[in-house]
Amino acid sequence: MNKLFLFSLLLITYLSQAQTYTPVDAQSSITFKIKNFGITMDGSVTGLSGDIRFDPRQLSSSKFDVTVEANSIETGIELRNKHLKEENYFDVKTYPQIKFTSTKIETGSENGFIITGKLTIKKTTQEIKFDFSASKQDIGYDFAGEFTLNRRDYHIGGSSFSMADELKVFLSVSCTQN
Repeated sequence: MNKLFLFSLLLITYLSQAQTYTPVDAQSSITFKIKNFGITMDGSVTGLSGDIRFDPRQLSSSKFDVTVEANSIETGIELRNKHLKEENYFDVKTYPQIKFTSTKIETGSENGFIITGKLTIKKTTQEIKFDFSASKQDIGYDFAGEFTLNRRDYHIGGSSFSMADELKVFLSVSCTQN
């Protein structure tokens, strides 16, 4: 009787946990837009990896713990890419990854969700919060969201009369179940 009870308890615990997923870098997109000399500049980063636990019915056990490779920054202009990898900007030799770890996920409006977490760029960690959507796929999820951040909060680029302080980040993340 005790073995049956223990087995039932373990099974219930396992089933109540969010499923674990792995982000698929090749099917995901992390892009940004920032104004430079009044012109909108586009860029992207790749090298997405990490662990995602997600179950829309069990948000308290859901968690995102992901990174991207700072050295992967791409703006379409090689000289600009090289400049952004230097110490005044992303300092990719010292800080090779940009990291996001969620601290809370809750239900949002219109079948969406709100995620709060810690974004670490270089040596600075700031709390961010934004809306995202989740679309169930055959063996995973597609997540989409966007947020605005101030580059100076992360000591990227210093003061500049030509480059805007705020930039917009767009996320489209595909993941597969482990």
